[in-house]
Amino acid sequence: MTPFILVIFGATGDLAQHKLIPALFALFKTNHLPKDFYIIGFSRREFKDEEFHSYFKPQLEDPKWKDFTSHLFYQSASFEEKNGYENLNKKLLEIDEKLGACIARFFYLATPPDHYETILEKLVETKLSEGCGHDKGNWTRLIIEKPFGKDLDTAKALDKKLAEIFEEKQIFRVDHYLGKETVQNMLAFRFANGIFEPVWKKEYIDHVQITFAQDEGVGTRGKFFDGIGILRDIAQNHLLQLLAAVAMESPKSFTKEDLRDARAEVIKNVKVADNNSIIRGQYEGYKDEKDVEKDSDTETFVAMKMFVNTKRFNGVPFYVRAGKKLKKEVVEISVVFIQTCHILFKEYGCPEIGNVITFRIQPNEGISLRFIAKTPGAKLGLESVDMKFNYKEGFGTSGLEAYERVLLDIFAGDQTLFNRSDELESSWKFITEILTKWEQNKSDLLTYEQGTLGPDRSNELIEQDDKKWLLI
Repeated sequence: MTPFILVIFGATGDLAQHKLIPALFALFKTNHLPKDFYIIGFSRREFKDEEFHSYFKPQLEDPKWKDFTSHLFYQSASFEEKNGYENLNKKLLEIDEKLGACIARFFYLATPPDHYETILEKLVETKLSEGCGHDKGNWTRLIIEKPFGKDLDTAKALDKKLAEIFEEKQIFRVDHYLGKETVQNMLAFRFANGIFEPVWKKEYIDHVQITFAQDEGVGTRGKFFDGIGILRDIAQNHLLQLLAAVAMESPKSFTKEDLRDARAEVIKNVKVADNNSIIRGQYEGYKDEKDVEKDSDTETFVAMKMFVNTKRFNGVPFYVRAGKKLKKEVVEISVVFIQTCHILFKEYGCPEIGNVITFRIQPNEGISLRFIAKTPGAKLGLESVDMKFNYKEGFGTSGLEAYERVLLDIFAGDQTLFNRSDELESSWKFITEILTKWEQNKSDLLTYEQGTLGPDRSNELIEQDDKKWLLI
């Protein structure tokens, strides 16, 4: 790997503190980073380098932390003031001069979205966006975190702004769930195993369930989350990307554009079943959370019945739900196959649900296959049993953490696991249609008890079709 400089805007925020710096440190300890690399934190807090190093308390006890901090620097500056960017530019030029070469520069916007435009404007004004070489596309990259806008119009405006400054190959829109091992393994599972791909279509699949359950509330993110809601924060990106991994056609190749073409085609064809197939809720006590408005109508839960109008999945319902303060912390996808109890077993009775393939994204990433077996004993009886695989037991390792994989791909210039602009536009078009309906009818926000799996109405959503949530 060639030398690089990574500038993290918002370096004292939650993302940098809990995800980015720990991921970079993990990559350093496993020798995934080059000999020469520089990480520069850029934020408002008045820190010296040593104080910035001490900010990451969980890492302080590690004997390798001191070696890592020789690559870790800090610059105190306001996002709005040009002077900070000019000082940053001086630091970057000093590093280039020290190494005797123009090295790659990565600008990571780990800030709340309302700072994006300001930072982008200052990067242009100080010519930092131009990099240090003649071909900036090969030497400068911009990394931006979700949410990419608040609706279709703001997403388009942000995308237009980015396109005015950077080429598409320089823009890395992060959805770290695409870096999860199980999400990537879904492609291998489907297309490398001849026993599954032939039945991965509407003739054999009854329905698909996707659950994104968080047991925590908004915590310290109240200021960010309130007014954004779970639909924008989780459904627009994570849920739609998980759905695309299930429903996509086989890509022509495993190159970045063919994979992104396949994902984009799914997202473009996602539709909500009807106006009564969207449930939104808010957990009891949400309005008492720190930095949350007392009359807030922000949803902390959403459940939907959706369809993917493609030849492969036309007519197959997708039931998806996501929420905070739920019963357990779990993210999983279950593909439920049509129950076709053979005539031989009709008199003995078949289980209500037959074959199910479940992809567990967290915790304990893995895959399980449910099939029907005879129960022990003299009499013939049938029950469902699970055959399970998880990464830790199967390979002796859980693999790279999502942000570790994301960062390595950024450094390598590989955009396969990053959203393309057309994917983004299609997802926001879908989400904005829902938001518009909610604006017209604010009375449909339900409350639900903490520690449950959302409003009772979300159970009715699936049970009215004579189906049940598998995760209860």
